[in-house]
Amino acid sequence: MRIHRGNGRASIPALALSMVLCLTSAAPAAAVTLLRDADIEYGLYILAFPILRAAGLSPTNTRILVVDDDSLNAFVVDHRAIYLHAGLIQKVSSARVLQAVIAHEAAHISNGHIARRITNLKSAQTAAGLGFALAALAAAAGGGEAAAGLGSLTASLATRSFLAHTRAEESAADRSAAAYLQFAGVDPAGLIELHQTFQAQESLNISRKDPYSTSHPLTSDRVRAAQDYVARYDNIAGPNVEFKYWFARIKGKLSAFRRAPKWTRRRVEAEKFRDVREMRLAVAWHRESDMARALAALDAALAERPDDPYYYDLRGQILMENRRTKPAIDAYRRAAELDPGNALIQGGLGRALLADGQPQAALDPLERARMGDYRNAFVLRDLGQAYAHLGRHGMAALASAERYALMGQAFDALRHARRAMALLPEGSAAWRRAEDVLVSAERLTKGKK
Repeated sequence: MRIHRGNGRASIPALALSMVLCLTSAAPAAAVTLLRDADIEYGLYILAFPILRAAGLSPTNTRILVVDDDSLNAFVVDHRAIYLHAGLIQKVSSARVLQAVIAHEAAHISNGHIARRITNLKSAQTAAGLGFALAALAAAAGGGEAAAGLGSLTASLATRSFLAHTRAEESAADRSAAAYLQFAGVDPAGLIELHQTFQAQESLNISRKDPYSTSHPLTSDRVRAAQDYVARYDNIAGPNVEFKYWFARIKGKLSAFRRAPKWTRRRVEAEKFRDVREMRLAVAWHRESDMARALAALDAALAERPDDPYYYDLRGQILMENRRTKPAIDAYRRAAELDPGNALIQGGLGRALLADGQPQAALDPLERARMGDYRNAFVLRDLGQAYAHLGRHGMAALASAERYALMGQAFDALRHARRAMALLPEGSAAWRRAEDVLVSAERLTKGKK
């Protein structure tokens, strides 16, 4: 598992806010920290596949990504990815609840809510000026008091109008989610349990809360509505062992990396799946720098699932972080043989080859990783190093420009893009990539020093 500082937004309101601010100050987008792991992302793909298909979305083109945040949240900013907070994954109690989250966010994409909200915000800005737009966004993000402070009475009324649209979209997303779950063969009762989970987290007295100061309906209302939606469907979904297994594996690996190793060891005996139990122990021992025990536990997991690419990927990570590059290369190569299209595994193989002093051999898997997943800043860093070692300074500058652009560091992206364009053949594919970064970075840095 690796932590990536990537260009993203924590919510739809934050996305719109960054767009509004760009009109006046060219502020770069906020960044979120992603937890990237081939094992976890494959498990989320398994859970999401039937739901995304039911929503009319491509399961291969709509990624499910994990945000390194303990809060209970999930969001979408475009049609390419659904973001789940790590805290949400660890809090929910079953696969069907997590699938209900995915179904709700998929509904926002399928129902066109993202583009509609941005259009509503543009209209709001035209009608009431930037001050109102900021007030509406503050309220939509959950800061009702901030909105009251920013807006006049007219702005307050307009804010309520904007949020009414948002709440209607949330209710519509819940209705669509129930239908997707039913069509996908997933128990839609997970939607009720999801809202009950959020209801238990509410700390503010509902009687004191203005239902028009938030972008979502009150949780108690959503629980009742979800009960009505679910009552309309016959629950034909039987137990799905595969969903249970991958849910346990996702939660197990996530907690093993995020919780204290002693916490993992105290609770691991309750794990029903033996290979998941051994994997969790492997991570716990690795985090305590006991490589021998970590590899022994991982060997036990592989004995249960000998052709599992993600356990070989974890083996490569453990060996790499213990500076055992040659056996790490062997582990990553085996993982890549078992899942050749996985960009994260290819990135791990390229990183191991680069660390072993083989920059030329590292280029192929690193380029495969870049083409398969543009969000991976570590791959772009490693690519830059590999090209620099080989004396290909134009390509090294391009990789650095793209990495800084991904991280939201516009000035650094601009500097490296200019260098890349000066060194690369004009009009070549690489030169055009550098030009794309240059144009975007210039737009963000215009008028700034």
